[in-house]
Amino acid sequence: MNKPAHWTEEDGALTRSFTFADFSEAFAFLTRVAMVAEKMDHHPEFTSVWNRVDFRLTSHDAGGITERDIRLAHEIDALAKA
Repeated sequence: MNKPAHWTEEDGALTRSFTFADFSEAFAFLTRVAMVAEKMDHHPEFTSVWNRVDFRLTSHDAGGITERDIRLAHEIDALAKA
């Protein structure tokens, strides 16, 4: 599986930022991501500042990006489009 568009590789991780209209939209998106990540048992690093959510996906036990990170990135993109 290929890394999705708009994600970049930085220091052994996939990274991407999402911007929303306000805090509520950003938080709702992050909640949806959390539910998917929990089901995948693959929990992303993220920061949230008002209307922006930044992700950093890496598999620490593998020492870098794995298929699980790529799958989660695709899932996050799908949630952002919904």
